Amino acid sequence: MHLSEAAEPVFARHETFHPRYGWFRKAYVAATADPRVFASEDAPVRLGVGKNMVRAIRFWGLAAKVVVEVPDPDARSGRKPTIVKPTRFGEALFGEDGWDPWMEDPASLWLLHWRLLARPCRLPVWWLALCDFNAVEFEVEDLGRSVMTQLRSVPDWKEPSESAVEKDLSAFMRTYGPTSRTGRETVDDAADCPLRELRLVGRSEATGAHRYKLGLKPTLAPAVAAHAVLDWIARTGLTGQTITLERIVAESGSPASVFKLNAADLFTALTPAVEVTDSLDFTTPTGVPQLSWKGDVATAAAELLSEHYGVVPLDPIAGPLSDEPTGRSDESEEDNEAEDVLTRLHVRQARRDGRRGR
Repeated sequence: MHLSEAAEPVFARHETFHPRYGWFRKAYVAATADPRVFASEDAPVRLGVGKNMVRAIRFWGLAAKVVVEVPDPDARSGRKPTIVKPTRFGEALFGEDGWDPWMEDPASLWLLHWRLLARPCRLPVWWLALCDFNAVEFEVEDLGRSVMTQLRSVPDWKEPSESAVEKDLSAFMRTYGPTSRTGRETVDDAADCPLRELRLVGRSEATGAHRYKLGLKPTLAPAVAAHAVLDWIARTGLTGQTITLERIVAESGSPASVFKLNAADLFTALTPAVEVTDSLDFTTPTGVPQLSWKGDVATAAAELLSEHYGVVPLDPIAGPLSDEPTGRSDESEEDNEAEDVLTRLHVRQARRDGRRGR
C-alpha cells in the first residue's frame, strides 16, 4: 500500500505534544459529555490543561480514532461547523461497559498503537517511519531525510515544510524511543507517554544508534495481533477468505510492519488466537501458511477482543465502521449482534471449563 492510500496529508497538528497518559480516554470522555467541548472558550478549564494541550488532546483522539469530527447539525454563523463525537471503537474501548475503560491492560496500548497507524492514518510521517523505512538501526537525521524524500514523491500532496516533519519525528521519538542514551527509562518517563512501554524503539548496545525492536513482543496479546490483522483486511477491502502470512508481512501498513514482525513471528503471535475461535484457522494448501476466516472479518475481529477482555460492548465492530460516530439508528440489530457474540463466548468458556474438569 502506498502512503497516499494509507494516510492523509496532515502534519504537526499535535502542537508539539506527544500523547500523554490518559489523553486518549480524556478525548473520548470529553466528546461524550459535550461534542463542542474542544471549541469552547472554557475548554482548558473543563479539561484541566493548557489551551495548546486542548488542541493536542483533540488531535490524538482523532488520530487514534476514538473520536471523529462530524458536521455540526446546529451550526450557526460564527460557530465552528464541525463537532467531535465518540466513535464506535472509542465507546467499545472506553465506555462504561467497554473493554478497558481505565487502560489497565497492556494489550490496550498495542491496540491504540495499531489504531494510530491504521488506514486512514493522520500521522503520515509516523507511517513512513514504521512501515516504509527499511533500516533497523538509524539516527534521527537519517530517518528524517528518508521521510522527506518519500513525502516529496507523493502525487497530489503539497510538500510539507521541513520544520513540520521535524516536529512529527520529534513526537514519534518521544512517543516510542528511550529518553536516554542508555535506553533506560524511569516510571515518570512511562507515565509521560504510555506507548513508550511498547519498547518499539531502543538503543543499539554496540553503536548507540536508535534501533527498532524486531520480533515477538511480550505484551502483544494474541487477540490484539489477530484483531489488527482482521481490522486491516476490513480496511483494505481485500476479497476472499484467505491470505498468506507472507503477503501480510510484505504489505506496507499491515500489522506486521506496524508491530515489526516477520512471517514466523506473526504465525507464533496469531496461533493462540486461532486456537480459541471458530472464525479463524491456519491452512497450508501449497505449503505456505495461510490465515483463513469465516464470515465477516470485522465481526470476527471484534469478537476476539471481546473474548480477550471478557466484555462484550453494545457495539462490537471493527474495520471502517468502527470509526463512525456512536448513536446509529439500528440499535436493536446491534444489541442482537452483541447477544450473539456473548452467547458464543459463553459456549466456548463452558467447553474450556469442561476440559479442565476432565
